[in-house]
Amino acid sequence: MVFAMRPARLHTQPSDFTFAYGRSCWPSAQTELTALRRIRRWLFRAGQACPDLALIRQIEQGYAQADPLVDQLITDGVRLDQLLKQPDLHPHGAALQKQMQQLLPDIDPELVRRGAAAYRRYPLLQIWLLRNVALMAGYSIPALSVPLLHTGALVKQALPRLYRTYEFIQAVSRDDALEIGGIAWQHCVQVRQIHAHVRNSLSKSNSNGEQQSTSQQSSWDADYWGLPLNQSDMIATQLQFSLLIMLGYRGFGASLSADEQAGIDMLWRQISVWLGVDLALIPADTSQALAWLYAYVSTQRLDYSTGRPLAQALHDLPKQLMGQDSRLAQWTESVNASITRLLVGDDIADGLGLPKPTARFAVLAVPALLFGLERSADQLPVVRRGLNRIATWRHQRVDDWMRLHTQKSA
Repeated sequence: MVFAMRPARLHTQPSDFTFAYGRSCWPSAQTELTALRRIRRWLFRAGQACPDLALIRQIEQGYAQADPLVDQLITDGVRLDQLLKQPDLHPHGAALQKQMQQLLPDIDPELVRRGAAAYRRYPLLQIWLLRNVALMAGYSIPALSVPLLHTGALVKQALPRLYRTYEFIQAVSRDDALEIGGIAWQHCVQVRQIHAHVRNSLSKSNSNGEQQSTSQQSSWDADYWGLPLNQSDMIATQLQFSLLIMLGYRGFGASLSADEQAGIDMLWRQISVWLGVDLALIPADTSQALAWLYAYVSTQRLDYSTGRPLAQALHDLPKQLMGQDSRLAQWTESVNASITRLLVGDDIADGLGLPKPTARFAVLAVPALLFGLERSADQLPVVRRGLNRIATWRHQRVDDWMRLHTQKSA
């Protein structure tokens, strides 16, 4: 996506508005991230206010909301997967059955199928974007990093987390992603249950009187952060895996049709509801998602020291797997850091302590070649069949490689 227009000035904070949580601050041009400046140009061209005060208020309210139905299940010792089989186990059974056992009324299965196919079309690029854009960008937000650090294990288990996340986005982009009780649905039930357990554990650490600080990641200050894994933070996480990957495809030159883009938006709206997000809070399309993401990220008090251990563990994976002296590992780490710097920005990459490759723009040659072949395949069926075989082979290679090394590191 190319932005040639200078962005409009940021709106100043209204005198009658104050933030409810210490995590929030009003955005300024001096501290605006490179990626946000790009989004602001687009929003200005679309005639949208920046930042949008109504969105900021909605996001602030979302910090006080989590997933009360499933959180109560955990408190009462009932598992979500059990309840969905036996709704009489808990008073919330009927409400959760209704939420989880049907699709949203505006879902178009064929549109979602086209969107899901586009989302998984480029398996190698997808894993690059998941690793170097979605996850790295998330590590720059302290409120998203603290729950990940809570167990104390993810710094040493970066590969299993990468594999589980990759497995999840593959599951939710299958042709049968909308099947009630199917693979994608089961993943959502499992993740939603895990989120409730993490919230319960973090809330207990806070109630025990522990003091929260950036150096002590095991406690949670609800007055500063809001509730753990709250509605707004869950939407931000969803946009990591939907909007950011879609923008990454476009940044590398991919062509997504209007139907494919709408299908991706619709797919992730359904997935988000299954994960416990309030439908009324979810951005309806890409334009709304960009405005929401700007309002969310621009109002965070960033502290890169919180997510830096996670980012460093993820960056160091190739050398851990292939050896410190491996040239392939060194090249892979250079490519990964280049993608983060190109698409996320030098400011976040510097904050997370990533290296500065000298030939970062060279990585653009690979996806440019792939997309050139894709365009040719539109007119040449034999090229399309060849690309489909390569994509299937590469997808399986990535999946087998990640599963193998996850088992070794477990």
